[in-house]
Amino acid sequence: MWLQNPGLVCTGTVSWTVFSSCIFVLVALVLSVYLIFEHLAAYNQPEEQKFLIGLILMVPVYALESFLSLLDSGAAFNSEVIRECYEAFALYCFERYLIACLGGEDKTIQFMERMSLTDSSIPLLKEAYAYGVVEHPFPLNLLLRDWYLGPDFYQSVKIGIVQYMILKMICALLAMVLQSFGVYGEGKFEWKYGYPYLALILNFSQTWALYCLVQFYSVIKDKLKPIKPLAKFLTFKSIVFLTWWQSVAIAFLFYVGAFRGSLAQELKIRIQDYIICIEMGVAAVVHLYVFPAEPYKRGERCVRNVAVMANYASLGSPPDPEEVRDCERSTRTSLGGHNEREKPMKFTQSVRDVVVGSGEIIVDDMKFTVSHVVEPVERGIAKINKTFHQISENVKRHEQRTRSTNDDSYLIPLRSCKPEFSDVHDAVVEGSVSDSGLPSGKRQHLQSKATRSRR
Repeated sequence: MWLQNPGLVCTGTVSWTVFSSCIFVLVALVLSVYLIFEHLAAYNQPEEQKFLIGLILMVPVYALESFLSLLDSGAAFNSEVIRECYEAFALYCFERYLIACLGGEDKTIQFMERMSLTDSSIPLLKEAYAYGVVEHPFPLNLLLRDWYLGPDFYQSVKIGIVQYMILKMICALLAMVLQSFGVYGEGKFEWKYGYPYLALILNFSQTWALYCLVQFYSVIKDKLKPIKPLAKFLTFKSIVFLTWWQSVAIAFLFYVGAFRGSLAQELKIRIQDYIICIEMGVAAVVHLYVFPAEPYKRGERCVRNVAVMANYASLGSPPDPEEVRDCERSTRTSLGGHNEREKPMKFTQSVRDVVVGSGEIIVDDMKFTVSHVVEPVERGIAKINKTFHQISENVKRHEQRTRSTNDDSYLIPLRSCKPEFSDVHDAVVEGSVSDSGLPSGKRQHLQSKATRSRR
């Protein structure tokens, strides 16, 4: 649109693109803020809604960042860094939201452990995780051990997602520092720039985090059918992946020379920002249907924090026996007053819980991840030090053996220079310890032999 003839781009055209993108950004902001206020006003399930609000905020953050970059290309780098950091945080929020819908960490682990118990009425071939084992696809199965449903699988997924959030923030700070010194070199794959090294680390980290999220979703998707997790999963992934792949496509088009000229290169980043502004306006509309606040408004809650959206969507369906034992299930026809302890929070309390409550959980998860990552590293370093120590000890022992061998080689054996003394030595060895030492016959023979030799 802009680049059919870059030389003829005028102020009117640019103004029109800014105006049109501004409309979509306003739509994204208004709808997102409205949906967030709806959730805060019906803040009846804090564990779910605090991270659900974090997901909804992804749209206005992307929209504002792209619009600011569109207005000022000089701020594009810092704005893009902020967007990528929030992308990692949104990935974490989505995982935490799914866990909250299952009733929390403990119930999620208990659900996974129950999956490992095979029912005799279910054929093994139809049960995806009949033996409670999550197998890795090729070629990861050659490098990684299988995950066992329960704490092992849950902790692996948790660490895999949180590590991306940690590395993303660290790499973002490093990128800003390198950019200030002019050695970041965005888009330049040269060893003297920091971009290729950070890109390699982040691509590996992001791929692993998304792989963990997909594995986690594949395990719990049947349990969360009432809340339609597929729509939520596809909506989230489309925002993350669509923006990334379209940036790759735009960069490829410029690389092959589809758009030429200095002005085209200047508008390269702005095209991406303009498209994101339009997409976020559409995404805000989709969020109204995918992450509605209506189930929370109705107050259908379980005392022990079973997912309220599952209750809302499964009205009229037979209750799960596990949920019947664990909680008091609410229905549309439930009557009577609300428990005083279950009064919804005030608006200010809801905002504080979203900020402070989610922050505490994030800090705890980051501490958990760092401790479980540092501990194996420390064990590995200790093992390496032990190996080097053993090698050093072996070298020292070898040198000592070599030195003792060289010392023994200087010892000269005591041997008789004359043959008659050898006979005496033999006689001494064969004789007794007395002064005579030799038999009389042998002694006389030696004396006569010595006399002849003197003559």
